[in-house]
Amino acid sequence: MDQKLNIDPPTQKGHPKGLYVLFFTEMWERFSYYGMRAILVLFMTKMLAFDPKFASGIYGNFTALVYLTPLIGGFISDRYWGNRRSIFAGGITMAIGQFVLFFAASFVHTNMDLTKTLFVIGLTALVIGNGLFKPNISTMVNQLYKPGDKRVDAAFSIFYMGINLGAFFSPLICGGLAEKVDYKWGFFAAGIGMALGLVVFQMLKNKYIVSAEGQQIGLKPNRAADPTTVVPNDREADNVEQGDAALKQGVTGAKKSEFSMKRIVIWLVIYGILWFVFMHFAHFNWISTLVFATSISASGFIIADPTLTKVERDRIIVIYIAAFFVIFFWSAFEQAGASLTIFADQQTERHIFGWEMPASWFQSVNPLAIIIFAPLFAGIWTKLGKRNREPASPLKQAMGLFLLCVGYFVIAVGVKGVDGATKASMFWLLGMYVLHTFGELCLSPIGLSMVARLAPMRLASLLMGVWFLANAMANDFAGMLSKLYPEGGVATNFFGFQVANLHDFFMIFVVLSGVAAVVLFFLSRKMLKMMHGLR
Repeated sequence: MDQKLNIDPPTQKGHPKGLYVLFFTEMWERFSYYGMRAILVLFMTKMLAFDPKFASGIYGNFTALVYLTPLIGGFISDRYWGNRRSIFAGGITMAIGQFVLFFAASFVHTNMDLTKTLFVIGLTALVIGNGLFKPNISTMVNQLYKPGDKRVDAAFSIFYMGINLGAFFSPLICGGLAEKVDYKWGFFAAGIGMALGLVVFQMLKNKYIVSAEGQQIGLKPNRAADPTTVVPNDREADNVEQGDAALKQGVTGAKKSEFSMKRIVIWLVIYGILWFVFMHFAHFNWISTLVFATSISASGFIIADPTLTKVERDRIIVIYIAAFFVIFFWSAFEQAGASLTIFADQQTERHIFGWEMPASWFQSVNPLAIIIFAPLFAGIWTKLGKRNREPASPLKQAMGLFLLCVGYFVIAVGVKGVDGATKASMFWLLGMYVLHTFGELCLSPIGLSMVARLAPMRLASLLMGVWFLANAMANDFAGMLSKLYPEGGVATNFFGFQVANLHDFFMIFVVLSGVAAVVLFFLSRKMLKMMHGLR
């Protein structure tokens, strides 16, 4: 027993079996979500006869809400249900949502009113279920390891590979069934995938999802297991990155978060002001207003917690800065489900030896590249970490934004001169997706790992929810940007920049991601100091 307790986490080899249980659970959940996402815009434009710009708006609002509700799910988990119960409830709700979409597509030729009603109900169920599921399964990955274990970044890369294994097969299966047979079978396959994920989780969670000491993870709310009320001894502090002096001082006297009535009222007033500004000055619809006002006010509410120590507050600020910059990444990256799907469907040459590839299949390129290259990136970070030369998380994220910029520059060059009468080679789109994959591997799994390491335990799921708020704003912004997609030779205006063709459209993302990459690069050193030893 003594031998077990004295194992030094950084020298352990391999990963806990619980990581692979979470891997397969998330794989099937992502199969479900990305299968639905691959056909969502196509279903709206082809079966519901929605205008592409209107469909882009719905896509942006829906995917924004998908990433907004994890804030609520994280709060419920941290204070009431715990990770496991939240994951189960979320999975059941998402499975129901997918099967409701199956019935919606079943009535598309006989009762359009019923189809649209069921369509809204199905999307709503997916939004609610995802909010309960997503922040909690990501948080549990970090809890499998002891503090300071250098395998965590590699673990999140492996976990991220599981996400993309599901995302790879889902467009092929769900998209193939939808475009070649019937859209209802695409949604049905997505529902089956979610059900399989729940079965994997329920059967194996008690045996394998345990901490390094063998204790069950996720049974109690995180606030009930918050260790910050105890001053760490020297050895524990050393494990959090070799003697974090600031942590030793800053965590002393830390208390559980208190949601005082005064603080709640202040931030409700701020929330109301933000709502008015976004509705009446920015002219957002109510969903976009909900997303942006909630994201800003919720982030402010958390950082204003008076029980936070200086070290905790600094680390949370780093999470917020990184979250701000990932908005630029995901708003460009998430064009995959909106404008890039329309581009693949309408203006990409998809014939191979006389056979036409389904447009939805292009969404499998990114996850396939992740499956291939994620082990390589995980190995690179591990080897650099052993030599103490691994780039800090903010610098990795700046690299991710730069690679995204390069990807859009490649396709901007490739589509120059392409108009409604011609089609671009699919290789431009394929090349862009591969470059975007490299950027994603530098940014997304690293971001999840960073949040899990920097967040105080009592706020772990809640701050994971805040991280997903950045995705919520990014996805809503992605829908707005997708509306700029040029159709019929009609130019649109984007802050004085005329978008008259595909080249102009893609250059928007080159500029946005390029500027963000440069600014984050110069901020990375300051952010590293504020992380207080946790790279």
